[in-house]
Parts: sequence; C-alpha cells; structure tokens
Amino acid sequence: MILAPEVLTLFILNGIFLLFATVAFVLSVNIFLNWDINATTPKQYSLEKQSFLAATIVKYIFMLKLPLFLFFVFTLDKISSLLTGAMCAAGVVDATEYGTYLLMLKLLNLYLFGFWLTLHYLDIKNPNLPYTKMKFEFFIIAFLFLVMEIVLEGIMFASLDIDKMVSCCGSLYSSASTSAMGDILTINTPLLLGLFYGIFVLMILFYFFRVKYLFALLNITFIIGALISLISLFGTYIYELPTHHCPFCFLQADYYYVGYVLYTALFIGTFYGIRTGIMEMLGEKSCKSYNVSLIFNTLYVLLVTLYPIVYFIKNGVWL
Repeated sequence: MILAPEVLTLFILNGIFLLFATVAFVLSVNIFLNWDINATTPKQYSLEKQSFLAATIVKYIFMLKLPLFLFFVFTLDKISSLLTGAMCAAGVVDATEYGTYLLMLKLLNLYLFGFWLTLHYLDIKNPNLPYTKMKFEFFIIAFLFLVMEIVLEGIMFASLDIDKMVSCCGSLYSSASTSAMGDILTINTPLLLGLFYGIFVLMILFYFFRVKYLFALLNITFIIGALISLISLFGTYIYELPTHHCPFCFLQADYYYVGYVLYTALFIGTFYGIRTGIMEMLGEKSCKSYNVSLIFNTLYVLLVTLYPIVYFIKNGVWL
C-alpha cells in the first residue's frame, strides 16, 4: 500500500462520505417506504423534515465528489513516480486489476449523483413534491454504487506494490498492444473523424429540431466517440508525437493541464445532454439543459480540433 498524503486524504474523505451517505441511506429507505404527501400525520411531517436533511447530505456529497474526482486523477499521476515503470496515472491504473473498473465506476457515479440532483431540483420547485419518493428510491441504488466505489478504491490502493514493475503508457496505449486498446488505435482515421464529427453534427440538428430522446442518446454515443478519437488521434496533436496516445499525460503541467479542461467540458456537455432525455420522460421543460449541453460539447469539439489545425499551420504536415 502507498500511504502518500494524497491517498490518505482520499481515504479520510471517503470515510466521511460513507458516514454521511449511510445516514442519508437510512433516511431514504424510511422515506421511500412511508412517504404519503396527502397525509397530515405527525409521521409525515417528520418524514418531510428527514427528506430535507437527506437531500442536503446527498447534494453536498455530489458537490464535493466532482472536484474530488479530479483530485483522484491528480493523485494517480502524483504517485506514479513511486511505481517502477510508470510515467503517469496510466501506469497506476494498470498496476492492479481494479484500476480500470474503479475509474469507470467513479465516472458512472458522477452521472448518477448528477441525475439525482436533477430529480431533487425538479422536486423542490413543485409545492406538491412529486418526485420525493422517486429521488430517494434512486439514491438507494446510487448509495450501493457509492459503497462499491469506496470499497474498490481501498482495495486498489492496498494492492499497489512499489516493488512491482508496471507498464508505462507508451506500451499500454500502443497499436502493437494485444488488448482492446490496440484494436482501437488501428481504426482508420477518416472513419474515426467521420463518426466523431458526424455524431456532433447530428446533435446540432436534433438540438434545433428539439428531438430530445435522440439528442440524449447521441450524447451517450458522443462520450464513447470523443474518448476514442481523443486517444487515437487528437491526443497525438496535443503531444505533437504520433506514437503517444495516453489519455492521462495531458493532465500534467507540461501540457498546461489541458486534459482537465477537455474532460470537464465533455462531462458537463454530455451530462446535460442526457439530462434532457430524463426531463422529457418526466414531462419537464429542458431548454437550459439543451443550451448548456450544446455549448460545452461545442467547446470540447473546438478545442480538440484546434490542436491539429495549429500543428498543420506551424509544420505544414499532418501527423
């Protein structure tokens, strides 16, 4: 186990999250089983007070989890210097069999807690509190994923061995790799660009025609397309090196931490895009979600497109 200050900070915060989330979970189960907005009993009055307490806890957990996810990635990058062979966070993620699953679970939980927050704000703006039972039922499920994440994070850090040789990002993200990543990096560039920009153009069309469900669905596919194209193509222009495909190295100071900007824009854009579909299912207006989604997805596309264009202007060739 590596007990760097950053890792200890994550453990302490996870312990605090687990404590308060457990309180919210117990309250959520009670509310879900006994909630009746039409009742005028002391029990219902007590449940309403409990719902505000539980909602406040969940809201602040999400508000802290978003920057904490960035801190988690920063921690992986920071402790990579302690592992033989690792050059960035990629080596730490691959150092145990749990790293990749933990990263995916953390991303999933960000979306889950964000969607819970959507239900919460829709609920409290209506005096009849129509989504109270639904949002706490949803939190019961989200809580289980949160516990899985915290346990898996503890197992991953406990499994790190500083004496074990790990792979660097150059070998992990290489077309010569026998893993699925090797197959991804061999995708034809025109096909990759066609899919990436094609999805984005369709998103713009569905934005103007207000086709909400398809707009939300395209945002899900855009996450996948954006990450694959970033690793396979656009990242190489950030590094200005055709063989460097690591999705973590541009989080470092050498590249002005541009990775944090790219991933944040992608998360906000796709989150609000998927949010439009959820709000449509609930019969709620989603104009703000449409606009925020398109703005941040467009920002992401402009940023990753700018790197190849600038490189071509400077050097007169493509990588």
